[in-house]
Amino acid sequence: MKHRVFAPGCALMIYKPELAAKLHTMLNELVGEMDLLTTCCRHDPGFVVPPEIVNVCPGCDKRFGSLYANATTVSLWELLAESESFLFPNYEGQPMTILDACPTREKEKIHEAIRTLLLKMNIRLMEPEKTRTKSTCCGDSFYPQLPVEKVNELMKKRTAEMPLADVVVYCVSCIQSVAIGGKTPRYLPDLLMGMETTMKVRPTDVWHGELDAWIEKH
Repeated sequence: MKHRVFAPGCALMIYKPELAAKLHTMLNELVGEMDLLTTCCRHDPGFVVPPEIVNVCPGCDKRFGSLYANATTVSLWELLAESESFLFPNYEGQPMTILDACPTREKEKIHEAIRTLLLKMNIRLMEPEKTRTKSTCCGDSFYPQLPVEKVNELMKKRTAEMPLADVVVYCVSCIQSVAIGGKTPRYLPDLLMGMETTMKVRPTDVWHGELDAWIEKH
């Protein structure tokens, strides 16, 4: 059996630590007991036994998978897409669109897994024109290289490209971007757990300040 750890990521721990706990419990029940990893992906975790890191954050997947030689990664989406025992909520054909996260742009297996999950939840997906490997940034990645006002303009421009009001996202910063853009973010872990996406929108610089503080402590 693979030695696995679950990394919820800084942003999810700020947004909804109780959701991170639910996902951890669910993983323990579905695929076996695993420890919780709260070391930020921007810091070397210094593993002695090489683990497979189960993640929900696209940035964590990218950094843990490329910066540290003593670990491999797999997304929660890939594990759930293969599950035959998880009880998926039924959204009764509700139409939604999707914003693919920047760090997954070249990871088609993640795109496929997420769309499998949406299908299993009976969500009717309408793809935007720029999607999967051709998806473009929600705008958040341009901070702090650009002023907050310009970043917000880019968020509104990208969100305006979404063909429906309900937008599936799987990055917490994308929740912020879609809300600033005037549409309704539907965070994938919330959808899976039958929860509402309730993140209070902060100014972009305030949100990144919270992230930076968490990263420094963890």
